[in-house]
Amino acid sequence: MTNTQTTPATAANPDVAAATAQFLTPVALGLQALAVNGKQAHWNVRGANFIAIHELLDTVVTHAQDGADQAAERIVALGLPIDARVTTVAEKTPATAVPAGFTQWDVLIRNVISDMDAVIADVQAAIDGLDEFDLTSQDIAIAIKESLEKDRWFLFAHLAE
Repeated sequence: MTNTQTTPATAANPDVAAATAQFLTPVALGLQALAVNGKQAHWNVRGANFIAIHELLDTVVTHAQDGADQAAERIVALGLPIDARVTTVAEKTPATAVPAGFTQWDVLIRNVISDMDAVIADVQAAIDGLDEFDLTSQDIAIAIKESLEKDRWFLFAHLAE
């Protein structure tokens, strides 16, 4: 019979797990909020650039969901749970700039970019803070930031003159 370990190998280091959770939880929750609000924007965008923005917002949502999954799974892999229920996300993330109803494309892009900037700030804090604790978790945060900044660039390009 084989001896199977039932806890993550790194769970023995509670400092690494706690630091990772401290820095990646706001990232995971912010990305969950961005995904929900991005879909809200996707459904309610209006104006001449509708189709391009509508489709781009689906990409933003997918990337936000993927990033939230990566951040949350890293926390869990280190042996800690994460609470990303809708009520928790609503309580722990700043109010969204995305309005509830139909919105012209240029206003909506500015709103989504504002929401993205809030998440990017949390990701940068994670990158800076994780440098002392866990470089693997820092690499995850760096990849998330790269994706967010690329999507932000694509949205901003619609506003640039």
